[in-house]
Amino acid sequence: MIAALLLPRLLDKTPDRTAMLAGTAVLVAGLFVGVFVPSFGLLLPLWAMIGLGYSLAQTPSGRLLRRSAHPEDRPALFAAQFALSHACWLITYPLAGWLGATVGLSATFATLGVIAAAAIFVATRLWPAHDPDEIEHVHEELDDDHPHVVGATRDGNGRRHTHVFVIDRHHPDWPAER
Repeated sequence: MIAALLLPRLLDKTPDRTAMLAGTAVLVAGLFVGVFVPSFGLLLPLWAMIGLGYSLAQTPSGRLLRRSAHPEDRPALFAAQFALSHACWLITYPLAGWLGATVGLSATFATLGVIAAAAIFVATRLWPAHDPDEIEHVHEELDDDHPHVVGATRDGNGRRHTHVFVIDRHHPDWPAER
């Protein structure tokens, strides 16, 4: 709930990527602190911290999904994200339970911390820091009279224009000159 109350103001001032990566960093820090927590009583505030980080990382994902697709494509995109997130949970939840029962909580926290840190590393590589909504790009595959390139300027064998960019039938890949 703390994250839900903080996020609207935070996201007015901070890009989604920064907020989500910061939340993930809080989660990872909490996992590594968990390696050293000696008692159940001290785990409770740590779990609250981990939950805060998780909420900060996950809650803005709906904004990203809406921004990444046309309205008619969003149900499929949200379904794919739901399936992917649940597939990850299907792996890590049983792993956490099995590790906790067999090697103890410290090793479990360390293992999950490494997995989460690897996820941050991958996210920072796949999600560019400079991620504008509008991207200038060239369409070489569309005819000059195609409605999508009306008003675009001639550029070599194609038409160059700028608009809010989402993957769709006219844009099957991200532009190379990002």
